[in-house]
Amino acid sequence: MASVLVVEDDQFVRSALIRHLTEASHTVRSVGTALEALREVAHIRFDVVILDLGLPDLDGAEALKMLRSITDVPVIIATARDDENEIVRLLNDGADDYLTKPFSVEHLSARMAAVLRRSRAAGTDAPPPRAIQVGGLSIDPLRRQAELDGEVLDLTRREFDLLAFLAGRPGVVVARKELLAEVWQQSYGDDQTIDVHLSWLRRKLGETAARPRYLHTLRGVGVKLEPPVAGAPATGRAGSGRPGVEPPA
Repeated sequence: MASVLVVEDDQFVRSALIRHLTEASHTVRSVGTALEALREVAHIRFDVVILDLGLPDLDGAEALKMLRSITDVPVIIATARDDENEIVRLLNDGADDYLTKPFSVEHLSARMAAVLRRSRAAGTDAPPPRAIQVGGLSIDPLRRQAELDGEVLDLTRREFDLLAFLAGRPGVVVARKELLAEVWQQSYGDDQTIDVHLSWLRRKLGETAARPRYLHTLRGVGVKLEPPVAGAPATGRAGSGRPGVEPPA
């Protein structure tokens, strides 16, 4: 049994979801706007959120970003939109899965079960992860904070996950397929997704693909993170802007 928040403004769809989930022994709360959803997750701990994109007060894509700023609860997008680029953006912005309307209750149940399995596996009792130190980089998984030479880095959720995953394997070349599976929780995807996030990370680490310090891309193989060579110059950090994608090194 799971605690589920349904965010859906269509009363017919909303009622059908509530009925199905309740019959499956889940505890269900429902709202019809993004702001109501934000209030709910701020005060109640849910196991999963089912989020419609076509909300009356705020587009669901923006609502997802706001949800991700306050909670790591798994989010399944329920949408009538089937544009692949938008789906990729949603997954990169923190969605855990998506369903294209119309979908069957059996399909929803299967997706929910898969998301909940991943979430519960990640939350099993284990020793608290220790801070990771790689050169001047310090990454604290518990606080979800990264510092470079004592200065806190302004990272998005996905940027932090990517940096922490690579830093936990210093000097090891990680294949792109593994990054998609472990960081994005996807079995498929576009290499550009990884290139974009690597480009953003490089900018914040004060480097470029042409002049790497920590992040090194091996064409056709994968990516590795390792301490910079002594005396290697930095290009200077430039805040949290979103530059274009740099070509892989």
